Amino acid sequence: MTARPTACFSELLQAFFNYYLPHQRALSPRTIESYRDALRLLQEFIESRDGRTSARVQLAELTPEMIQGFLTHLEQVRHNSVHSRNIRLAAVRGFLKFAAPWDASPRQAISQSLQVPMTRFVRPKPQFLSREQMLAIIGTHDGSWISQRDHLMLSLLYNTAASVSEIVRLRVDQIQFDGGACVHFRGTRRARTVPLWPDTVTSLAQWLAVNPALEGSCFLLPNQRGAAMTATCVRRRLAIAVRRAARKHPDLARRRISPRTIRHTASMHLLQRGTDIGQITRWLGHDTPATMHNHARAFLDRTGRPESAPRDARLLEFADAF
Repeated sequence: MTARPTACFSELLQAFFNYYLPHQRALSPRTIESYRDALRLLQEFIESRDGRTSARVQLAELTPEMIQGFLTHLEQVRHNSVHSRNIRLAAVRGFLKFAAPWDASPRQAISQSLQVPMTRFVRPKPQFLSREQMLAIIGTHDGSWISQRDHLMLSLLYNTAASVSEIVRLRVDQIQFDGGACVHFRGTRRARTVPLWPDTVTSLAQWLAVNPALEGSCFLLPNQRGAAMTATCVRRRLAIAVRRAARKHPDLARRRISPRTIRHTASMHLLQRGTDIGQITRWLGHDTPATMHNHARAFLDRTGRPESAPRDARLLEFADAF
């Protein structure tokens, strides 16, 4: 790669997002969106501080002082958490590493910018629900189209520990009924197959029976126009289900419950069953079992020892599906 003496910030950004991240790094669309958000915020910070557009910024101007100022802005003005601050810094570092060979700026200057440190923090323990709370949120449907869709959506979120992006993009041909019911998630780097419970299979069969037009590459859980649901819509429908469940479990009204809470709940229930962390790691699509250590710590803090965990029939079925 030949160095260019006057590569500007905006040109490097285009190459970074149009070529490097999607093709050379083969990152998922969601990861690329995270990088894009971080660098967009950096552009806005530069424009508000110096009154210049990114087209007039040179790579050499991304000094440690400017990057540190940007991070301070994130924490003090935008009120980002330490975790979010570190994610933004990782994106800036990734961009600088990519851009360095394209620019004639002194390597020492870029190296100094790469040394801006992450902030250490204690990762909060994952929040999770009891089995009774989770089943109350899933509830039962009233026969209407939206109620059936929401019931299936919540069942799949719990059964598969899927992320919001996986659920809204899930297509009919990713469901397998023959030879052991399961769902195939097609991630760019973390494709995985998750077994389905009998109750979930029943809900799926009922849903497809009343929606015969859903087949092949159609979205499994569309909106009323037939398009993919948005992440905002999923969160809104979950909030409605939580309010309904709070009539039976009032403490739910005081908690902040998101799709990630359901993902944590599913993994925690597997731990309660005594399922091997390596199995849970593969099922959730994590790179390494280290990601599960925080879950294990929260579980041990709550139960004391794995042997004391409840072993109800639903969780036995859940874990034995592997």
